[in-house]
Amino acid sequence: MGNLPALQPAYYSAMVQDFLNAKPDEIYGTLSRHHAHAQELAQKSAWLEQITILQKGLGAVPHAWLAFEFAIPRMGKRADAVILLDGIIFVIEFKVRAATFTSAAIDQVTDYALDLKNFHSASHPRIIIPVVIATDAPVKPVQLNLWPDDVAEPILSNGEDLDHFLLSAARRFSAQPPLSPGDWMASGYKPTPTIIEAAQALYRSHRVDEITRSDAGIKNLSVTTARLTAIVEAAKAGNHKAICFVTGVPGAGKTLAGLNLVTQRTDTHTDENAVFLSGNGPLVDVLREALARDEKKRGSGQIPPITMAEARRKVRSFIQNIHHFRDANLRSKDPPIEHVVVFDEAQRAWNLEKIRKAMREKHGIAAFDQSEPELLIDVMDRHGDGWCVVVCLIGGGQEINEGEAGLSEWFIALAKRYQHWKLYTSDQLTKPEYHWGHNLKSMAEGLECSAEKDLHLSVSVRSFRAETLSQFINEVIAGDASAAARSHETVKAAYPIALTRSLFDARAWLRQKARGSERYGLVASSGALRLKPDGIHVKMDIDAPTWFLNPKQDVRASWYLEDAATEFDIQGLELDWVGMCWDADFRRVEDRWSFHDFSGSKWRNVNDQRRQTYLANAYRVLLTRARQGMVIYVPRGDATDHTRPPQIYEDVADFLKACGICELPARH
Repeated sequence: MGNLPALQPAYYSAMVQDFLNAKPDEIYGTLSRHHAHAQELAQKSAWLEQITILQKGLGAVPHAWLAFEFAIPRMGKRADAVILLDGIIFVIEFKVRAATFTSAAIDQVTDYALDLKNFHSASHPRIIIPVVIATDAPVKPVQLNLWPDDVAEPILSNGEDLDHFLLSAARRFSAQPPLSPGDWMASGYKPTPTIIEAAQALYRSHRVDEITRSDAGIKNLSVTTARLTAIVEAAKAGNHKAICFVTGVPGAGKTLAGLNLVTQRTDTHTDENAVFLSGNGPLVDVLREALARDEKKRGSGQIPPITMAEARRKVRSFIQNIHHFRDANLRSKDPPIEHVVVFDEAQRAWNLEKIRKAMREKHGIAAFDQSEPELLIDVMDRHGDGWCVVVCLIGGGQEINEGEAGLSEWFIALAKRYQHWKLYTSDQLTKPEYHWGHNLKSMAEGLECSAEKDLHLSVSVRSFRAETLSQFINEVIAGDASAAARSHETVKAAYPIALTRSLFDARAWLRQKARGSERYGLVASSGALRLKPDGIHVKMDIDAPTWFLNPKQDVRASWYLEDAATEFDIQGLELDWVGMCWDADFRRVEDRWSFHDFSGSKWRNVNDQRRQTYLANAYRVLLTRARQGMVIYVPRGDATDHTRPPQIYEDVADFLKACGICELPARH
């Protein structure tokens, strides 16, 4: 992926000396020429007032450099102004005619500053000072406090004595190396969006290389997308059917790759009706709702404005629940309208036993003889002499539920009836986390099969702070404390992981770590039933879109740290900061993991190997949901409660400490 020059420039930029000598109408003219939308009177008035304030307030810093409307690509927004002075970056958000400093404005400018710090190459080593200017607010004393990453707590100003404040900051941090405006503007912007941000950006027709990082050492999502595109084009040109298996470690961008393919094909080939399918209900619900809210927001200027119901209808064809797609095609024997279908987490498709039960209970079909993989291939095979492409996205170690078929069912179906399909696989399918003990290579005999490295995503990009996090978590789940401790050394500087025995302290840690609109929340295993004395009720269903998308003031949202999401709620999604709550279902016994479920009034051993795998994977999913860091809460237990013996929790805490995780000093 390359840099993003088309997105980076400001609408206007100049040395302050030149800005001071320019006429306000000339500056406004430059701003308006770059503005893509119809000019509103309020926008013109705001820009002219900003120009007036800055021309009045920057007279003492003519050697500074100023930019208006500087692009923040990951967020799809622009900072009102950026000032470079003596190696320091000031990011300014204006609230014209505002008499108060709202939390929304403070969060907004903080987000801009953090985005530059985290994703803009030339801003990484710099001091960044966010400033909110509410023009009608009373004067506030300036307190310049830096967080550990050299981003300052937001400064609140009404615009008076602006140059005095800028010079004071420059004197305080006088040892900063020079910063060339030209080099800074040309610097690479390498964002790592959340899956929600990525879906919104792709739905707005951005390219994946516009919204993702471009580090040389990271497996390039564009390469995988290009290979998938080539496979689709070859199938279309040759009028044949193809199926692809794309693998990747947790957080490597499999879902992003699938969404990118679907949006590309939708934009350029509407007749293909490309669709993204997932059996992960919360993921589908959250992404649909996020897209619909974004669609409504962007359509608010239309006449009449788009309604929420209309926005939701519009996004339904883009992302669908795989079970709804399956059931709709059961009612008809006609070929589906879709020629390109992406199945997310395809290893979790239902086996014959589970789908047979669903067909009997839901549709009254007494005898059903196809697993879900076979049924889905059969539906696409209805194109007869025509073409189609199925893309299966495969996660390793992500199976968390009974009745999930694994990859073998796909290969069994292909070998049994669909040998005319061309098969493309990642070259990593022979690894244990993907094949579940089945010899997939032998299963593929007789099929036209190609194993390719470009169909594997090897590095997690969920956490832009620690790319090796998945290795550390795998070693924790494997029970290898020594290896985990070594991996933790490579992770801890950029990705804080803390241990606490107090849920109060876990909540305080999350609130203290998060800045701006960074999202945090509690997670726990669906089997963590004895966290109930702490007020964590995992059996109470959360509404995923509300939990993931609603604002800080909503008690149902993740911010409130009251409702914990389970592995079923959060798989495929992420938060910036996570509070992971550990219970006795996954415990240490004789220096290894022991598996348990709570039934009635006591814990029972889980002896079935498949169920043990599901439980270990549940903890793997939960431990890989944070982008920036996490705190792990292990209760102390209660000697008077036979379901919460303190020693169980002590053993878990001791193991995590042996993995290199430090315990927080007790506050409460």
